[in-house]
Amino acid sequence: MTGARMAAAVTTGVIHLTDRTPDVSGADMVAALVPPPQFDGATFETYRADDAYPSQRAAKEKLIAFSGGGAAAPVRRGLFSKAPKIEPTKPGVYLDGGFGVGKTHLLASIYHAMPARRKYFGSFIEYTALVGALGYQKAVELFRGADLLCIDEFELDDPGDTMVMTRLLGELVPGGTRLAATSNTPPNALGEGRFAAQDFLREINAMSASFETLRIDGVDFRQRALDGHAVVLDDEAYTVAIADAAASGLVSDDAFGDLVAHLARVHPSRYIRLIDGLATIGLRDVVTLEDQSAALRLVAFVDRAYDAQVPIRATGVALDRVFGEDMLGGGYRKKYLRAISRLNALTHS
Repeated sequence: MTGARMAAAVTTGVIHLTDRTPDVSGADMVAALVPPPQFDGATFETYRADDAYPSQRAAKEKLIAFSGGGAAAPVRRGLFSKAPKIEPTKPGVYLDGGFGVGKTHLLASIYHAMPARRKYFGSFIEYTALVGALGYQKAVELFRGADLLCIDEFELDDPGDTMVMTRLLGELVPGGTRLAATSNTPPNALGEGRFAAQDFLREINAMSASFETLRIDGVDFRQRALDGHAVVLDDEAYTVAIADAAASGLVSDDAFGDLVAHLARVHPSRYIRLIDGLATIGLRDVVTLEDQSAALRLVAFVDRAYDAQVPIRATGVALDRVFGEDMLGGGYRKKYLRAISRLNALTHS
């Protein structure tokens, strides 16, 4: 784990997340704007495009060029033929696709490949939290002159945050800042790619002309080797798993309901500190959530745990069933499906 990700000293034993009340300064937030540890070494070469989905290889090739790593071969033409019209390169790219098709890997590859002096990589919630901590004008001053901003999981369901980010990007692009963004669409949705791209461009209307949309089809890589459901332990197996993990690393052990209540008392921008230094997260007596606010906080927590690749051990209801049916059919469906995919993977890790 990089120092910018605020790695804690390695230790062992069991703690309770509900005992942690972390604080994160603006400087900490800025330092954390680098790819998650699992993507420290992400490159275009290590991105394994699925031959069954040509859009993956096509997107990869376009992004290599966007990052300054290559250009299209010159076209031979006759002596009197006109030079082909060259479309101007847009300052931003938007990677449109479902869960687990490698969008974040490609986004991190852009970050690593672009020869930039000042570049930042963060989730949408990390950027909006930073704006909230520093104030809008200070955030503009911080990012002004940056060569590249990578925004993972661009959220479209909060009009206020979307407007703030659109304004921020609008102030940076004229100064030469390049942009790369991703977001998710629900798998098997009718018109998945087309409607997702339309949603994104509509919500960032003032900035839509600055982005080229690249479609990435595929199957969720997290599900390819899994049985489709999160792993559930009985009480005895859970106790053994926590004890074994605590012998070699720092482990948390909390009742699910207590953790959900605690997340309401900690700002989502600080969730990364909640799991700082953890080797395993333990959750006892998981139940299906019916409260929307609690569910959305859990999604933010899961995102941080997944970024840090911290395994989860749990008892009770399977974590892929933690969100109620009404939620999965509602406006935040995309978030919940992404979280389920990640929870499933973390219980198998």
